[in-house]
Amino acid sequence: MNKKIADAREAVADIQSGAVIMVGGFGLCGIPENCIRALVEKEINNLVCISNNAGVDDFGLGLLLRAGKIKKMTSSYVGENAEFERQLLSGELEVELIPQGTLATRIHMAGMGIPAFYTPAGYGTEIGEGKEIREFDGKNYLMELALHADFSLVKAWKGDTMGNLVFRKTTRNFSTSMAKAGKITIAEVEQLVPAGELDPDTIHVPGIYVHRIFQGESYEKRIEKRTVSKTA
Repeated sequence: MNKKIADAREAVADIQSGAVIMVGGFGLCGIPENCIRALVEKEINNLVCISNNAGVDDFGLGLLLRAGKIKKMTSSYVGENAEFERQLLSGELEVELIPQGTLATRIHMAGMGIPAFYTPAGYGTEIGEGKEIREFDGKNYLMELALHADFSLVKAWKGDTMGNLVFRKTTRNFSTSMAKAGKITIAEVEQLVPAGELDPDTIHVPGIYVHRIFQGESYEKRIEKRTVSKTA
């Protein structure tokens, strides 16, 4: 089945206000830049966004925050975004902070069809308030629910017209799990090739999980914090 579409605007055309979206990437690495820009252009708001972090003020999810399109962020690390901080402190933005491993596992469980699991992370802290607690072998665990989304937006290095995806190095991060946890998964890729051209042994996400795919453009691939050594 050919899942190729024209561009990011077509890919996100049916994302409406109030949708729950997962956005792949870690920091500014491997984020779906084209899809984010296309969402900024749409007349929508009240999005619920599940992402490890919230980008920076002028890039990534920071663009959606600045445009006032996100109602709630479900994240792990948000310390690089001043606009995020402002909206949180002013009460404009609802935030659910989750330990990073728990966040990754909640997304992964959704893709596996497992509704909940137990973890010791967060027990005895604010994270555990209101959650079911079970004891196993003398240790207390919190029950955490799987995280699902209406749309998952991911960015891969290569993909084919059937939706099979290949990521480079650490860019797979949250994206491989998110691709399996959305009702509709949208993938943008740096290189889109005909079906059959990818080595099956290199595929990280099978096309059965991907509903739309397009070749992106104008990737900036910013570095969140550039650190260089001093010359001798």
